[in-house]
Amino acid sequence: MKTQQMITLIIPCCNEQESLSFFYEAVVTVLKEMNCSYELLFVDDGSKDQTLDVLKALANQNTCVKYLSFSRNFGKEAAMYAGFCNAHGDYVAVMDADMQDPPSLLPEMLAILESGEYDSVAARRENRIGEPPVRSWFAKKFYHIINKISDADIVDGARDFRMMKREMVDAIENHWRQCT
Repeated sequence: MKTQQMITLIIPCCNEQESLSFFYEAVVTVLKEMNCSYELLFVDDGSKDQTLDVLKALANQNTCVKYLSFSRNFGKEAAMYAGFCNAHGDYVAVMDADMQDPPSLLPEMLAILESGEYDSVAARRENRIGEPPVRSWFAKKFYHIINKISDADIVDGARDFRMMKREMVDAIENHWRQCT
């Protein structure tokens, strides 16, 4: 990776106080091994626990950690959108803080994007067992928008764990602005 390139990780959080330190350590370890500049952009989606306090402490110890905090829960898609609007990276990834998205996949995802063949790369889940129906509905709507604005078809089971080129993030932002 070129040194002037930066990766922004958008991490939507809702009541994640228990997992944040584990996530932070794991992802920073991988990013340092990648020898890249990075920005960790946590979006607190109205947590009722100490998530915001943990994020403030992480930001105090590492200037690469940024956070946004919603006054109430607006949902993961709203948190992702807020992240897109505030991300500065040349590459932007969305990851869950609960460690279901393995940080170890980040180097491979970046390599695929740097090949120039794709604008986005995503992990895929084989089934949605255990996921609340409302979450499945919102996820399908999000992927519908992505498929409308891009030439790629994102298959069912695609996770929110994805990395995109800056141009794709800009296209998502512009499309959502036009829809509101």
